[in-house]
Amino acid sequence: MLKKNRVVYINKRLKELYPTLPIPLDHKDPYTLLVAVLLSAQCTDVRVNIITPALFERADNPFDMAKVPVEEIRAIIRPCGLSPRKSKAISELSQILIDKYDGVVPQSMEALEELPGVGHKTAGVVMSQAFGVPSFPVDTHIHRLAQRWGLTNGKNVEQTEKDLKRLFKKDRWNDLHLEIIYYGREYCSARGCDGTKCEICSTCYPDRKNPVKTKKS
Repeated sequence: MLKKNRVVYINKRLKELYPTLPIPLDHKDPYTLLVAVLLSAQCTDVRVNIITPALFERADNPFDMAKVPVEEIRAIIRPCGLSPRKSKAISELSQILIDKYDGVVPQSMEALEELPGVGHKTAGVVMSQAFGVPSFPVDTHIHRLAQRWGLTNGKNVEQTEKDLKRLFKKDRWNDLHLEIIYYGREYCSARGCDGTKCEICSTCYPDRKNPVKTKKS
């Protein structure tokens, strides 16, 4: 199957499989989403959703969060991993939001990426899911599937993001981000499929015999 045909098939099949797209991380506004996405680094969404109710009961806005001692934030979020770094980032970004943005999460990739603990992928998720701005946040899971499906030869998530944005229409970026995540979890996980087993992999490459090894820098 040619790449252009794979793009058409993947786009159509994912829309069929996921007609509705609930956001994986529980939140009530851009600020709580920002904190939840920050916590999800090297942690599952399920665990984050278990931890955030206690954190947001303590403080669910930057004004209250900035008053919470970093040690207390760290104690609450410890099960998410990387708690020293994440607690410090949550405290610092909350104060920056107060000082620089009147407590409002900025609707700008550049401004978000300047916040402590907020990388390109986190900023993209917030822009997409909080503000509806077309984005295509790529994590290691999307990177892996894009390679299995022959959509990129990129060795890092940055190149994969560029390739996916070039291949798919802009009005599909936000949905595709979630659709690929859900498909990967359900059918094409790291252990459940090696590029030869799931429906999309076997349809795109029916004659593929050898597992696909993810290229990464």
